[in-house]
Amino acid sequence: MNTYFVTGISTDVGKTIASAILVEALEADYHKPVQAGELDNCDTKKVQSLVSNSKSVFHPNSFALQTPMSPHGAAELDGLTIDLKQIKRPPTKNHLVIEGAGGLMVPLNDSETVLDLIQPKDKVIIVSRHYLGSINHTLLTINTLKAKGFNVALIYSGDEHKSTESIIEKMTGVKIIGRINDEPYFDRNVIAEYAELFRKNLN
Repeated sequence: MNTYFVTGISTDVGKTIASAILVEALEADYHKPVQAGELDNCDTKKVQSLVSNSKSVFHPNSFALQTPMSPHGAAELDGLTIDLKQIKRPPTKNHLVIEGAGGLMVPLNDSETVLDLIQPKDKVIIVSRHYLGSINHTLLTINTLKAKGFNVALIYSGDEHKSTESIIEKMTGVKIIGRINDEPYFDRNVIAEYAELFRKNLN
């Protein structure tokens, strides 16, 4: 069984929707190691509400922090230090989708970032959304992961931008899983439709 680690080129690029699609496509388990803020409507609950299959298990956060900000800062406000030794991957015989927080270089403590949560055999899926500066952020993310030997693929989130996507693909050769459009809403039916579209590209 495979572990898929979902990261973004920045915050608010669509990682949680992408994670829900992957969970549904693979009937995978889901784990968000560090949740900062929105504890009443956390990403785990959002993904669970969008998934239709009965096989997926939604595992609790390793750290659930009160304030919606960078995890290192949210932990400090809660009087905690995020210790990666306390972040245990949930035991499962199923595929596992792990959703990171923000981008790769988001600090978890004074010396470690989200990148340090990714393990060598993980399949890393980057969510990229077009905005001014997104080419730089996407290339930096892809190249950082490739330099460390990770298996990398990309999901686009939002409207197509041909020149941006063309240069990213020419410069990196990254595999494209698909695109998540700016839908009027996302519910279980919409997620299931995307899951069907993406499934063939997840092998």
